[in-house]
Amino acid sequence: MSPEDFIQQYTAALASQDWKTVDPLIHESVVVTFSTGTVNKGKPIVQQAFERNFSMIKGEHYSMDNINWILQDDNTAVYTFEYQWSGYINEQLFSGSGFGSSVLRKVNGNWQLLLEHLGKKPLQTHNPA
Repeated sequence: MSPEDFIQQYTAALASQDWKTVDPLIHESVVVTFSTGTVNKGKPIVQQAFERNFSMIKGEHYSMDNINWILQDDNTAVYTFEYQWSGYINEQLFSGSGFGSSVLRKVNGNWQLLLEHLGKKPLQTHNPA
């Protein structure tokens, strides 16, 4: 599996809204920061946070695009991305979007999410000329 394959598997796992599907993709020392500013450290805490979201948001659709690879080597991959989500909370449709950054780490030959930070979209993105 390549880091690009990981992204496809991760988004599909999130769409399943089943922690057992997500679990193998998550590093034991994971840190996930949601766009609300909530920081979740360690796999058991991240599991609780994800399961809370799965139970609260029904039929969630989550996608990533504009993926920008910062670093890829044999054991580490770092990327930024834009994300969108939509789903039903108390039978009312909600949606959101933002900007994220992630760090993947290869463990026993498999890529796992070590860090994910979700936030608001930046006002501007500057690229060197």
